[in-house]
Amino acid sequence: MNKKKQEEIVEQYSPEFSEKGLWRKLLRYARRAGQKTVYMVLLMFFAYRRKDTPAWARNIIIGTLGYFLAPFDAIPDLSPIIGYTDDIGVLSFGLVTIAAYVNEDVRAKARAKLNAWFGQYDPALVAEVDKKI
Repeated sequence: MNKKKQEEIVEQYSPEFSEKGLWRKLLRYARRAGQKTVYMVLLMFFAYRRKDTPAWARNIIIGTLGYFLAPFDAIPDLSPIIGYTDDIGVLSFGLVTIAAYVNEDVRAKARAKLNAWFGQYDPALVAEVDKKI
């Protein structure tokens, strides 16, 4: 995904983002979306909540999470696994872009929430995401 496409996503989907909507979708679709997708969303959310995350990074997070929350996207989220592939691509790009603001505290909060929702989460999936950022 190039920078122009990223900027388009941020601009187009920023209005879709709300904390309440994010929690509602995650709680409703967490198992269907899978641990990897949920972990990426949680990392972005907790990075967004950090006081020292700059405005430009927050805008990327808002646009990226807005895309995740949008009711209509390129591939409907109704089909398991396949429906979240476009979300994973956008989340991955957004996460790599703001990686400098994903510290150990952000990771710990995301893992704690992941553990609360999934019980024992798969550490290999978490490590796979962490390795990319």
